[in-house]
Amino acid sequence: MPKAKKTPSNKPLNHIGRNVKIGKNVKIWNFTYIGDNTKIGNNVKIGSLAHIDYDVKIGDNTRIEGMAYLPPKTVIGRNVFIGPGAILTNDPYPPSRKLIGVVVEDGAVICAGALVKAGVRIGRNSIVAMGAVVVKNVPPNVVVMGVPATEKSRIEDYSEKRTKWESQFQE
Repeated sequence: MPKAKKTPSNKPLNHIGRNVKIGKNVKIWNFTYIGDNTKIGNNVKIGSLAHIDYDVKIGDNTRIEGMAYLPPKTVIGRNVFIGPGAILTNDPYPPSRKLIGVVVEDGAVICAGALVKAGVRIGRNSIVAMGAVVVKNVPPNVVVMGVPATEKSRIEDYSEKRTKWESQFQE
């Protein structure tokens, strides 16, 4: 397990708990917390001030932006993007004694400031829009937005709009 980087005053910049497994080519930015028994895949990037709690699993090629919160028992697939300030929860009836994590399937995107209720599954290749509040499972290949989040389009429509947007800036 890699040691936490130190500041000039010899104080750690990050907290990496016990029994954490970190894959190859992982980048962890400053002031990040990673709890005990967490497993992080290869080629993962974790932004500053992110809080990855204990017993979390993160798949390969995933990017977690700064100030995101992943509670205990969260499972993140491969090729996932979690935007800045996104919050996943794990207690459906706080404060209860039974916790249940969020599952984010491969290729899903959770945009900035989204909030996801405990026990929810975000389907493969789906997108949760910024600021959305997700209180029920999201099927694969859809875009959800709003409070509470509802399906607004299929992923194909979103991809077409993104391609059109990006084409304006090609050199």
